[in-house]
Parts: sequence; structure tokens; C-alpha cells
Amino acid sequence: MKAVVVILGMVLFLHSFVFAEKNPGSNPDSRALNTAANANYLSPLEKEIILEINKLRSNPGQYATDYIAPLAKNYHQKMLHYPGDHPLITREGVSALNECVQELKRQKPLPLVYPSQGLSKAAADHVKDQSRSGQTGHRGSDRSDSKTRIERYGEWEVRIAENIAYGGKTARQIVIYLLIDDGVRDRGHRQNFLNPDFKEIGVATGTHPEYRSMSVMDFAGAFITR
Repeated sequence: MKAVVVILGMVLFLHSFVFAEKNPGSNPDSRALNTAANANYLSPLEKEIILEINKLRSNPGQYATDYIAPLAKNYHQKMLHYPGDHPLITREGVSALNECVQELKRQKPLPLVYPSQGLSKAAADHVKDQSRSGQTGHRGSDRSDSKTRIERYGEWEVRIAENIAYGGKTARQIVIYLLIDDGVRDRGHRQNFLNPDFKEIGVATGTHPEYRSMSVMDFAGAFITR
């Protein structure tokens, strides 16, 4: 599943990317969720994205109730007025949000994800590339894909996937828009966030010439950094 989301300004564009399998809890306290707290190779925003994903995974139903369901009142037909940001023209309107809330309320807690320096280096390669080129999507200017970039830095197990967001002011906004997955038939971004196989994550954020900012999230079942 290829996973890209544009969340800046007036247009929302989504599609998704996951590599197939290589080999076919309880809700922790807030300190336990902050698995990236001591990852000094990550920026504050990158750490916040991991924390936000762990808030989601530790209690999906509560996350939906607290942070996603309240946004329903901010839709005016297909326009979403996200607090503190520009209005966003969606493709499906509030129905995608409602479907997301319903799925998250059915979802059981998932294992937390832990930061990986190797996966973060792979994500950073793509951010550096597209911050220069202005391109979007998973293909790098050197024709690399996410698998190629991840395998530069180590060996992965079980499966890997990549989510990309262009724009977005906060970690929560980035995660919520990827979860709603407006306009994406298979909800690939949401599937990546809710996949119990994923235990490790790399995150990189940076600038983008067209969308001002971008963030890349690379997931793996396990990763051994070289």
C-alpha cells in the first residue's frame, strides 16, 4: 500500500504502500507511551509523532472519542475547518471521519511502536531528497523506493510500510488526517497505523518547496540497524 497524504491548504490527496510479509494489551501510562523520549537523533516534532501514534495504539476507541469525533462539527459540506489551520476540501466529507471513529471504537489495543535509528535514517533520506527536488510520493529522485531506502541501514523482519504526509502543523493533525484517510478506498494509512505486526518506527520531518513541510514514517515488524 502506498501512503501519501497532502494536508496543506485546499487539497487533500491520499494513496497508500506496504511490502508483503517477509515471514508469514493493556493501556500503559503516559510515560510508557513516550517511547521516543530518549531518542536524541529525533527532533521534538518527530518524537511527538511517535507519541501520538502510541496514544492511538494504546487505546484506539478513546483516541477516536477524544480527538477525532469532535471534528465532525467542523465540517461544512465537504470543507473541514481544522482548528488553527486553513480550511481543507475533502472528497468524502464527514462520512470518512464517522467511519474512522466507528472502526477505532471496535479496535482492540495494539502494541506500542519503538523508535529505530536505522528506520529514521531511511525516512530522513527521503525527506532530504524531496525537500530539494519538490517531488512527492514514495519514489526518490535516485529511483529508490521505501524498501530500498530501509535496506540501506539494516535488515527488517515480518513486514515494512511507509506513510508520508505533506503539510500539517502538529503531530496530532498529521496522524488524524492519515487515520481518516479521506478519498483512499483501502484506508492504507489507517491500516498501517493499526497493524499489530509493526513494533518499530522511524520518523523524519523537514521542509518541502511546495507544501512547506513533510513527514515520513517508516514501519517494520523488527529492524536490525547496521
